[in-house]
Amino acid sequence: MQSFDLDKTDVSKIKAALGRSDEELKVILEEYHASEIAILFESLTKEDRQRIINLLSVEIASEVISEMHEESHPEELLLQLHPDKRTEIVEELDYDDATDIISQLEEHEQKEILGDLSEDDASSIRNLLSYHEETAGGLMNTEFIRINLNLTKKDAIDEIIRQSEEIEEFYTVYVIDDENTFQGIVSLKDIIKAKGNVKITELVKAEVAWVHPDTDQEEVARLISQYNITSIPVLDNDMKLLGRVTFDDVIDVLEDENTEDILKISGVSEDEELSGNWIEAVKSRLPWLILNLGTAFLASGVIRHFEPTIKLIEVLPAYMTIIAGMGGNAATQALAVTVRRISLYDLTDNQAYRTVLKEVTVGLINGAVTGLIVFLFAVFFDSNPMLGLVIFLAMTGNLLIAGITGAGIPLILKRVGIDPAIASSIIITTFTDVFGFLLLLGLASKLLL
Repeated sequence: MQSFDLDKTDVSKIKAALGRSDEELKVILEEYHASEIAILFESLTKEDRQRIINLLSVEIASEVISEMHEESHPEELLLQLHPDKRTEIVEELDYDDATDIISQLEEHEQKEILGDLSEDDASSIRNLLSYHEETAGGLMNTEFIRINLNLTKKDAIDEIIRQSEEIEEFYTVYVIDDENTFQGIVSLKDIIKAKGNVKITELVKAEVAWVHPDTDQEEVARLISQYNITSIPVLDNDMKLLGRVTFDDVIDVLEDENTEDILKISGVSEDEELSGNWIEAVKSRLPWLILNLGTAFLASGVIRHFEPTIKLIEVLPAYMTIIAGMGGNAATQALAVTVRRISLYDLTDNQAYRTVLKEVTVGLINGAVTGLIVFLFAVFFDSNPMLGLVIFLAMTGNLLIAGITGAGIPLILKRVGIDPAIASSIIITTFTDVFGFLLLLGLASKLLL
């Protein structure tokens, strides 16, 4: 199956079908996978989404709602449905998916939905709602396969078959003792391949990665990636199994975290929805622009200080934009690499030092090369070798500063407990602008006048 890209043809096809009978619409919907319908929902009205969900089987409808992006607000769609249909869909959802959706509702709305569920389902979801959504507890699914380590191969297979009737998918079998304490994992493949009537205790793998329910979701994702596993168990302080976090949930986490980091580096609040309206965008971005405006006055102050120099050497403003622009771009490159390293690894002092040293070296070399290019430009087009030397020194110095600030500032912010993705871009832009202008205009004042 190829990946599905939202196409105008598909949207037009669905919208045209919405103008026909329910039977005709159902025929068209059968051409699409549940995840594709979820993507198409982004282009449909609330009323059209509700009509389609009511036409789909409970199995397909629950999958569509679970695949909907958070910004499409699946919780609102769920709330619009008839209580009977809504209850059937929620009961069909995995507990972690149901919890993610219900958690977005107001407390009285949550109570309304949970009140219609069976006691077991409602209790499981309430338990998951007690965990912060960005922790392992908020991600975990409480449905999993567990077997006693004293079972024989035959009894273990029978028990797995029995439990799997209630679970849609499972990747790992968890092993517990008579006290329900976690003992490790065993693969279904190892159980099937085992000879004779061997006991599970001989097959269990005890040294495995696991997390507490309050472990941050980024750490969960890192562990699953590091150990190349399909799921990771969630254990309480007494080593009792609470649930599991699967790789498909981690994929969503990584996507959300990457989006959040990109928005932060760009000076956009993580609270701004990508599909939000202009009012939300203004509220989110204006404070950062005002802060940036304040730092821009520093660069402007440098220019005002050297105003006599600029009047005497009229060509300088043309090169000022080049110096500042190159410094900003170089600093952003160093910042992006450093923030990514911080998000992936807990850097030691030595690793942090090597990170800064690397970016300083890169900045010095790139500054010298680009500075030489601009030097040659000044020599041939402005017939002024001394001007070229000034620009060369300013370019080299500013890209050196770009490397230092681009790598050093996020590391410093991390050490003092500030998210480096939030404030770094504004700070490094100020540094490269101020020092870029200061180097160029200061050297011009000393060497050219």
